[in-house]
Amino acid sequence: MRCPKCGGQEDRVIDSRSSKEGATIRRRRECLSCNHRFTTYEEIEHELLAVIKRDGRREPFSKDKLVMGMKRACQKRPVSEESIGTAVDRIVEGVSEDYEREVPAQVIGERVMRELHALDPVAYIRFASIYRQFEEITDFVEEATRLAALPKPDKRQMELLGGEEEIPEVRKKERP
Repeated sequence: MRCPKCGGQEDRVIDSRSSKEGATIRRRRECLSCNHRFTTYEEIEHELLAVIKRDGRREPFSKDKLVMGMKRACQKRPVSEESIGTAVDRIVEGVSEDYEREVPAQVIGERVMRELHALDPVAYIRFASIYRQFEEITDFVEEATRLAALPKPDKRQMELLGGEEEIPEVRKKERP
């Protein structure tokens, strides 16, 4: 591991801890050249998963893209980075368990919607407006009304159940 301060390649591990329910190992290291301390994380590398887009294209699954999309939806909302990270980890874990090589983008989108519904209603509506391609203000009103009628998910239950609370899908109306 290269030291972020001096670039030295010799270091020693000071402390190792399991985090994220054993999926990641956190290591505190100390550079033997400059004595700078830094943290590294090790996690299991999953086989490359391809996402099948709506138009049939395939692209590599990107956890970073998932994080950015959820952060964008939660922008200026009272949602912590930790909550977003935990939700993303649940989505990635679920997708990795359920799909071996390819996953439809719709599956990922529905899981993101489920997680955002539990985190913040405004973030949920923001994401839904893009994901479900809202075209008119009535689309927002219908989704907000539907969301208000649903019971608020219990975050602890979501964690225990792996985020499997069902959010009914809304069918897009045909436009004349």
